[in-house]
Amino acid sequence: MDPRALHKLSYGMYLVCSSNGGKLSGQVANTVFQVTAEPQKIAVCLNKQNLTHEMVSSSNKFSVSVLSAETPMVFIGRFGFKSGRDTDKFKDTQYKTGSGGLPLVTENMVACFELSVVGRADVGTHTLFVGEVTEAEVLSDKEPMTYTYYRECLKGKSPKTAPTYVKGE
Repeated sequence: MDPRALHKLSYGMYLVCSSNGGKLSGQVANTVFQVTAEPQKIAVCLNKQNLTHEMVSSSNKFSVSVLSAETPMVFIGRFGFKSGRDTDKFKDTQYKTGSGGLPLVTENMVACFELSVVGRADVGTHTLFVGEVTEAEVLSDKEPMTYTYYRECLKGKSPKTAPTYVKGE
């Protein structure tokens, strides 16, 4: 089996955030997709080791912000390759608080959503959370970042906790 074939699947690049007990958490994710139109539902897949997973599990809420293709790698690195257990990712990040109390990152984003968890599925190392959209806003008309652009143009890598991680790359 050639695991590189999985790189041919199409993805976007997103920032998934949550909060619990006044603490904020956020991470880069590429496994985010709309699952229904009525009511509007979006699914996200998060690694069980990540702090964001813990917060979504306990609060039953999450936000999704769509990265712009112009997002600098240093920003992606802050949310994609560091743990919120060790660093305050939001310290120098522009965001607002949504009506449900979640951080909605606005810096380098084209849209943001606030969601309430309505379902979940254990998929081994990850949990697939399904959320019903409670808030949505277009922030910019810029192009959203795709995973292909991230990998091929920005030469971005996948951390070991990402669903798209390929050992040895």
